[in-house]
Amino acid sequence: LDSHASPLPASNEKTPSYSYVIVGAGSAGCVLANRLSEDAHESVLLLEAGPKDMFLSSLRLSWKIHMPAALTYNLCDDKYNWYYHTLPQAHMDNRVMYWPRGRVWGGSSSLNAMVYIRGHAEDYNRWQREGAEGWDYDHCLPYFRKAQCHELGEDRYRGGSGPLHVSRGKTNHPLHKAFIEAGQQAGYPFTDDMNGYQQEGLGWMDMTISKGKRWSTASAYLRPALGRPNLKTEVRCMTTKILFDGNRAVGVEYTQKGQKKQVFAEKEVILSGGAINSPQLLMLSGVGNADDLKQHGIPVVQHLPGVGSNLQDHLELYVQQQCTQPITLYKAQKPFHMVKIGLEWLTVFTGYGATAHLESGGFIRSRPHVTHPDIQFHFLPSQVIDHGRVASKIEAYQVHVGPMRSTSTGWMKLKSANPLDHPILQPNYLSTDIDVWEFRECVKLSREIFAQKAFEPFRGPEVQPGPQIQSDAEIDAFVRRKADSAYHPSCTCKMGSPSDTMAVVDPSTRVLGLERLRVVDASIMPSVVSGNLNAPTIMIAEKAADIIRGRPALVDSGVPVYHPPTLDTQR
Repeated sequence: LDSHASPLPASNEKTPSYSYVIVGAGSAGCVLANRLSEDAHESVLLLEAGPKDMFLSSLRLSWKIHMPAALTYNLCDDKYNWYYHTLPQAHMDNRVMYWPRGRVWGGSSSLNAMVYIRGHAEDYNRWQREGAEGWDYDHCLPYFRKAQCHELGEDRYRGGSGPLHVSRGKTNHPLHKAFIEAGQQAGYPFTDDMNGYQQEGLGWMDMTISKGKRWSTASAYLRPALGRPNLKTEVRCMTTKILFDGNRAVGVEYTQKGQKKQVFAEKEVILSGGAINSPQLLMLSGVGNADDLKQHGIPVVQHLPGVGSNLQDHLELYVQQQCTQPITLYKAQKPFHMVKIGLEWLTVFTGYGATAHLESGGFIRSRPHVTHPDIQFHFLPSQVIDHGRVASKIEAYQVHVGPMRSTSTGWMKLKSANPLDHPILQPNYLSTDIDVWEFRECVKLSREIFAQKAFEPFRGPEVQPGPQIQSDAEIDAFVRRKADSAYHPSCTCKMGSPSDTMAVVDPSTRVLGLERLRVVDASIMPSVVSGNLNAPTIMIAEKAADIIRGRPALVDSGVPVYHPPTLDTQR
């Protein structure tokens, strides 16, 4: 596209054009497609590299996506998954870490464990301090509410009429109850809504499950909008390049069924590819660190060294205990029971298949003088081995635990100028002393909860780390050997003030130094939030949709937030 060509379709009758072209139909892209097409006079094209999340228009035939309990199938299969891997991690026994990422309608919200966690109010207030002006908690909470339809109804924190259905863990499973009770015995509070007034403590988790089905953003936002004449979707099309006229984005180039195609955007190109694909597409298009781009022979459109840097993620590991009673999910993983559970779900969407079983959890502080929780628990009445790729052999239960605000940050770079090559991913896990110390505390604090009276009726020998692992050095070695990604890569196109040399987008989500180009997904987080990333990503897209549509920002000031009575103690 030479700089004199008019970007409007008149220049080429065969090239279609839309008001907005959105790249990536994931957690953010589906939200934007819905909200931007609410304006009937705007046309929207949504491009997705993967397939639809339905087979012959049937949720049941696509049971591996829509049955909550089947979540590990797609984590281990590249049909709906980019299947990324990191560089060997120097501080983790040189292990190569596996990073699943959704490549399907709904993106990672079609693969994740359906945990709905917003993070802490202070995460958003920190964003504002980090240069994301207008993204403090007062300005983000209304968009969490706008997105949500909570089965318990609305209050100051919860939404009651949004498209994203959220249900509360409501199992009677004795192991979940034991976990919450053991937390209280260890001196932690019970919280009745970790997404509300008080994140700190242990309690029942919120899940993006509705009537026994996974409620991804494809179900919540995209499907209801598919009937609109001004929304068009394309699947199995790999966007390879943003088209520029000078410093103005005018469209994208993509390949579909082996053919190269172009499409123009009259208003804006919006990248919602996620924390790996959005920076990758920027770099492939000449936006990034000029020196790196030149090495691959990519002409530089805009030198932005922040693209691909500031990579942040969460790590977690499992502390596992054998169970003396046959009440874990171990039996449910035997072929006969799996068929039975599957049939119940396929016919009535209830039973063991209707939950991901991560129904209790919580947040605690690792040490005194930490102002808000920096350790997260998810409890599971079952044993998971190698991302669910290895079958469990015993009756056991486990808690997933990990630090929320690690100080190690990494980067990602292009491997080559070929869009099909996966980028180089370097998270730099556990590269600081405090990160190592925090993980050691995670293991000790989890063991302490499992040692409480509430677990007495169920407690067998410890499976992992195992009774032989006691000293700090042994625990640290166990962490290096066993910790894994919690699948929360983020912050690779961080939002910041235009004076910040490492910022990639401004607080309106516009790419700095360029026109008509935005990034809206988890990559624009200035820093990772203290929790899972799906709910915050949906919030980001809801808020960005109002900015793009020129609507006044919602705000709710002075919402009360819990503070521990004293910071002199860890609990």
